[in-house]
Amino acid sequence: MAAVYCCRECGANLNLDAAELFPPDFYFEAGNKKTLSFSAVDSSKFRFEKEDKIRPFFETVNYWGIQRKRIKIKCNSCTKVVGHIYDDGPPLTNSIGQLGFGPSQAVPRNPRFRFKNKALSINSQT
Repeated sequence: MAAVYCCRECGANLNLDAAELFPPDFYFEAGNKKTLSFSAVDSSKFRFEKEDKIRPFFETVNYWGIQRKRIKIKCNSCTKVVGHIYDDGPPLTNSIGQLGFGPSQAVPRNPRFRFKNKALSINSQT
């Protein structure tokens, strides 16, 4: 019995593969609350739009805030936002990080496709 992931808004099949799904207890820097994370998607089913926000958080005069760069994932049929792409997936290499101090942002990472549960409709197919 396979799961079919569809857009909740328009019902279009998003062609997401359950074999690419990360376990629910897998740790990510951007969190994993009420979402499903995939390591790969079918890009013909989605539109991608860059998002660059700075959340104001004024600690000192020279500190502007927290910058968040991510990419919105929109359904190709109805253009509703169904998730985001983050760059905190598994490392591309088996390196132990910059200067041997463990994983860091200097280690190149795979993208992680994070979908909101409330934007997906999960049906079972036999």
